[in-house]
Amino acid sequence: MNIRSLLTCVFTLSSLLSTAGFAETVRAPLAEKRAIFKAAGFQFHHNKWQSECGEPTLELYQDINHDRSPEAIVSSADTGCYGLTGMGFVLLSKTAQGVWRVRYDGTGVPELLKSTGKNRMPDVSVGGPGFCFPVLRWDGSNYRFHRYEYEGKACQISPP
Repeated sequence: MNIRSLLTCVFTLSSLLSTAGFAETVRAPLAEKRAIFKAAGFQFHHNKWQSECGEPTLELYQDINHDRSPEAIVSSADTGCYGLTGMGFVLLSKTAQGVWRVRYDGTGVPELLKSTGKNRMPDVSVGGPGFCFPVLRWDGSNYRFHRYEYEGKACQISPP
């Protein structure tokens, strides 16, 4: 088992085991967590944040593109929603007006790469089962498919 597969398993397992209203994997002000989870589409119900796909975990809260405004990644885990991958995530950024906006919402395990798109937003590898993962690139308004990659090298997916 390679390191990426091991980390994917650990990351997914930690998400599945999270039972707190706010998982403490990342520190962020309470008001920010509320705004992030709300913008990501979660509802506060019975004293915790949730959706039909489980409780959210704040995985990242930091300025990833050096524009002095934070970004966030929120994950949730549920095989009923996300299949064998078992996890979905929402990548958000805070606008200059202080509003959180969803930049990507999908199934998979995110990995921020050193390569960047517009505005120095990092490319995102979307991991899951298998050995060749899609990499998304920010074009200034959306994250879009850019290439396939595995362990830092280009790869191709053969048609069935």
